[in-house]
Amino acid sequence: MGVMNKLMGFLGLDNEEYIEETTVEEERDEYDPTNKKQQSVSRASNVVPFQAREKEGIRLILCEPRHYSDAQDIADNLRHRRPVVVNLHRVEKDQAKRIIDFLSGTVYALNGDIQKVGDTIFVCTPDHVDIQGTISSVMEE
Repeated sequence: MGVMNKLMGFLGLDNEEYIEETTVEEERDEYDPTNKKQQSVSRASNVVPFQAREKEGIRLILCEPRHYSDAQDIADNLRHRRPVVVNLHRVEKDQAKRIIDFLSGTVYALNGDIQKVGDTIFVCTPDHVDIQGTISSVMEE
């Protein structure tokens, strides 16, 4: 009779409705490196704990743009959360102003910071990098 019930259910001739309830438990605990269950979940979903990224260090990018079009490459580095030191001594003054305006907008959008550290040298940082201290020659201006 079991085969007949399955056949009737398959054809939609079964009179009973089955409602299946499932529950999903979400763990919102912090990452614990000793928990084997969390390790297997993180491997399966390709999630890397933040502690592992700290060991990689921060990459500082040095740029000497020669044209205004190079500003987009600098902004892309900022979007990828890399601090950038920009030396503008190789571009004309009006182009340098346009580059700084563009980078100021980029840094503002990313909640970062831009600091002048020399006559033509600027440091642009994303939000996770903090700049401390001042350069005395910049303060005199």
